[in-house]
Amino acid sequence: MLSVSVDEKEAFQLVKSKIAEVLKEADVEYVFWDAAELKRRTCMSWNFIQEQFFYHPGFPKRKVGSKWYFPARETREFLENWLLEQSY
Repeated sequence: MLSVSVDEKEAFQLVKSKIAEVLKEADVEYVFWDAAELKRRTCMSWNFIQEQFFYHPGFPKRKVGSKWYFPARETREFLENWLLEQSY
C-alpha cells in the first residue's frame, strides 16, 4: 500500500504562485489595448473614461488613424495610481 503525505500550506502556496504566474503571463499577452479592451479591463463606459481620466496629461494614449491605442503596461500603472488618488 502506498501512502502520500501532503503539506496543505505548501501545496496552497505552490498553487497560488502558479496561478499568479499564469495571470501575469496572460496580462502581458497584449502590448496595446484598444478602446474596447480598456473598457473591458476597467469595467467603465467610454463616456465615464473620458470624463474621469482620458484627458489627464499623464494618461498614456496614441491615436493611429481614427483609433486610439493604449500601451498596456503604462496604462495599467496609470490606472492603479489614478484609482489610489480617488479617495474622498
